Amino acid sequence: MVKRNLGQSTRSIYLGLACLSLTLHLLLACFCLSVLQTACTPPASSTSSSIPRTDPQSRQSSSSPAASSSDELPSGLQKANAFDPDREKALRTETDEEKTQPRPENLKQRVKGHSKLEELFSHPLYNLPRPPMQQDDWLLRVKADEDGGDEGSEEEEKEDFLPHDSECHTCRQSTSQEEGYDETTWTSDKETHPPWLRFHLGISRWELYDRKDSNLAQLTHYLATQPILRAVQKTGGTQLKLLITFPNYGQALLKPMRQSREAETDTNLFYFSDFERHNAEIAAFHLDRVLGFNRIPPVVGRLINVTSEVREITTDRRLAKTFFTSPAGNVCFYGQCEYYCSTENPVCGRPHMLEVSVATMLPDLSLAPRRSWRSPWRRSYSRTKLAQWETNPAYCDKVKQTPPYNHGTRLVDLIDMAVLDFLMSNMDRHHYETFESFGNQTFLLHLDNGRAFGRHSQDEPSILAPLRQCCRIRRSTLLRLRLLSLSDFGLSEVMRESLAQDPLAAVAPLLSEQHLSALDRRLAKVLAAVEICQEKHTDVIYDDL
Repeated sequence: MVKRNLGQSTRSIYLGLACLSLTLHLLLACFCLSVLQTACTPPASSTSSSIPRTDPQSRQSSSSPAASSSDELPSGLQKANAFDPDREKALRTETDEEKTQPRPENLKQRVKGHSKLEELFSHPLYNLPRPPMQQDDWLLRVKADEDGGDEGSEEEEKEDFLPHDSECHTCRQSTSQEEGYDETTWTSDKETHPPWLRFHLGISRWELYDRKDSNLAQLTHYLATQPILRAVQKTGGTQLKLLITFPNYGQALLKPMRQSREAETDTNLFYFSDFERHNAEIAAFHLDRVLGFNRIPPVVGRLINVTSEVREITTDRRLAKTFFTSPAGNVCFYGQCEYYCSTENPVCGRPHMLEVSVATMLPDLSLAPRRSWRSPWRRSYSRTKLAQWETNPAYCDKVKQTPPYNHGTRLVDLIDMAVLDFLMSNMDRHHYETFESFGNQTFLLHLDNGRAFGRHSQDEPSILAPLRQCCRIRRSTLLRLRLLSLSDFGLSEVMRESLAQDPLAAVAPLLSEQHLSALDRRLAKVLAAVEICQEKHTDVIYDDL
């Protein structure tokens, strides 16, 4: 009897403990559910939120290269971060960098204090409205679809000019197994185009490139870093230059360093008796961009190994025969050309490394023919005779009556080029070129600037003869020149900042301080010449078309 009562009591205790345990589990489950719901509910204020700040940070930094790779990035950023740990790590790094960036209210002060170039390019004079682009305003294009339907936006219209997959005139679908070349297929999608091809497709009637195009930075980086696959001597011209090829079929024009940056041209030498300078080609591109012309193909400097990047890969037998090792142990070569291609004037590495300028090639002449024009103010290239413009003060009156200078913008375009040449002291402008497809309504190509920046201690007033004799200048050019003469900018200051972006600037400044000071001095002389013209004539300033 006692045992039965004990068994019933034990069962009652076990049953009570089981009920208590079940009750505790239910209470714990309800509590956990409540906590989870609270954690998943976004707070009303974002000031103290514990949610990761990836999305708002990415919106703030959408102007950075890492955050602007896609137009749809902000809307799909959370999803990308959830499945891409590398991207999440990169965004966290960017967030840490943003903490060190100046606040927006201090940005204007920083730009004024440290980036005059950015402030210059943000000025309205460097952002003038352009005329609407028509089909014939693009240098390279495909025939638009006849059944195109309604007209689209300007951006869509521009895309129509890009090569179609089945009709690609400037693209190359590579099926070649030739050693070293990339096996890529270029389609109408611009994301598949290498930087040099994007540059070609961006050439318009009005300029070689758009300064605000992101491809410009990609192109200069491409020129400075791409491995050199082929190197041959370029035919024509009076001095040594090489044509180099990159793995994706891009090409560039290479000019080697022939003399030090500090070497000033002897005053007893004629203008056609000096070495071409590799740093002059680079500086000319930057000056042309600072003046707002955008008429010189992009040029960068780089260091090359003359042994591994020229001698060992060249297929040019005539060039290969000119290599030798100097008594100092430097690898040298001299090529074959009209001037300065001899053992007395070699190009030498130190012992293998050599500074060069690398210029973007224009589209092939079979795709975009160019016309060469003899400059009316061409020098006689004689040691005894003078040109007609040097003896006739009224020479411009005859030029104004001669096509194509008797109408359109050709004359003021030529004066633009004269201003550029005077600022960099280039006396060797005997010809200029234009793209044939644009006729006479287009800009002048400012090519071959190797003889610029030879003398900083002497100015050559004869280069300004077109401006002095014609007394005409484009309004936008004059306004930009006046802007660059102000102390807030300063031509030498913005040029120094622009040149510092080139890779060779890490080796040494591309222009000496004397050359930079000469730019300011010559700019003042250009503006003085305009003032003299304005005192004599009333139609000096030519409105932009």
